[in-house]
Order: sequence, then C-alpha cells, then structure tokens
Amino acid sequence: MTLLTVQGLLIPLFGTALGAACVLFMKKCFSSNLQKSLMGFAAGVMVAASVWSLLIPSIEQSRHLGKLAFFPAVLGFCIGMISLMLIDKVTDKIQKSTESYESSYFRKTTMLVLAVVLHNIPEGMAVGAVYANAISCKENVAFSAAFVLAMGIAIQNLPEGAIISMPLAARGIAKGKAFFYGFLSGAVEPVAGLMTILLSALIIPVLPYLLAFAAGAMIYVVVKELVPEISEGRHFVSGNLMFMLGFSLMMALDVALG
Repeated sequence: MTLLTVQGLLIPLFGTALGAACVLFMKKCFSSNLQKSLMGFAAGVMVAASVWSLLIPSIEQSRHLGKLAFFPAVLGFCIGMISLMLIDKVTDKIQKSTESYESSYFRKTTMLVLAVVLHNIPEGMAVGAVYANAISCKENVAFSAAFVLAMGIAIQNLPEGAIISMPLAARGIAKGKAFFYGFLSGAVEPVAGLMTILLSALIIPVLPYLLAFAAGAMIYVVVKELVPEISEGRHFVSGNLMFMLGFSLMMALDVALG
C-alpha cells in the first residue's frame, strides 16, 4: 500500500476533525448559506463519483459475464442501499434509547457519537473501494478520481464533525472532550477504508460488488441526508448551484483524464 493511498484514506478524517475543531474557536461554525453550499458540493461530487468512479468501473470489470455484466453492479448497489436503510433503523433506535436515559449523561454522549459512527462506516468503505480499484488498475487517473472522492467526503464531514462537537459543548462538556468525540466519530472511516482495501486485495473477484456496494451506500447518504438539507430553507439556490459545480467537476475529471 502506497503513502498516497494512506493519505487518501485519512482525508475524510481530516474533514471531520476540522469540523469538530470549530468548537474550539467559535460558537457558531457555519452560516446556513455556507453549510448548504458545502453540502451541495459534496453531494454533487458523491453522485458523480458513484457513477463514474464506482458503478461504471464495476460494470467494466464484469465484462467477462457478457450480457450479465450489469449483475454485480445492480446487486452490490441494492445491498449498499439496503444496508444503509438497516443502519438508519439502528440509529433511530439508538436515538430513542438516548431519550430514555436522561439520567445517564455518559451513556447519552456515547449513543450520540455511535449514531454518527454508524453513518460513517459506508463512507469509509466508499473511499477504500475506490482506492482498491486504483491499486488494482495502477493508473494515475484512478488515483486522481479516488482523491477527488475523498475530498468530497471530507467536505461533507466538515458539518458532521461540528454537529457532534458543538451540541456536546452546549450540554456542558469541556471543549477539548467535545472535539475528541467529534474526531472519534470520523476515525472509523479510515479503518473501514483499510479493511475494504485488504479484503479486495485478497478477493479480487468481489471488487465489482464492493464498488457497487459503496455506490449504493453513498447514494443513500446523498438522498437521505444531503438532499433534504440542501432543499430546506431559503438558501436552497446556493446548495443547488454547488451541487451542479461538484457534479460537473467530478464528471469532467473522470471523463477528461480518462
């Protein structure tokens, strides 16, 4: 595994840490307009990456199946989305449990961090799957696409880190501890990415399924979390424009360099 790959796996964690660090310097991290712009850009990058960096490579690597070359992509994509739906159900139960344990402050904090960790696992797998594809292809274009994808997820993680650390600080937790919990919520991403790379390196035939799985997971995150956030309120125009910019940038990078 190259240093470039290790750095790529750590980029999303850096985004989470940067967002969580907002609690150390300011009370309010993002304006509504800026937050929607960041999320819109991240959503655009992730949708384009799901198609050109994940689904298309999944289909191309399954050409030996002939007319059934679509099967790994379809199956992996569906499993990815269904897995995220199940994780959402678990998260809902965790949030309900949190409301039931008002007397246990520690448990409430733990549940809050765990809820975000569950959402970050597939994002780490998405980065790991794309880097695994780049390692197997050994092409600079694939590494460039993986880097842009990691940056897109890192941008999305900026507000996620702040969403963890700032409410905890508001509840009375020291800023240092609140930052640590926010950072910890994103630490699972490079671990999930590394495990995905190791698995794909040992079992190359399942790589098309892993790529499509990551695409399904990312699309679910975009549809469930980012799109509603972008569309609400009076700053939706900036979010939509940044979505267009992010999508166009990722598409242009993959097509032009490819």
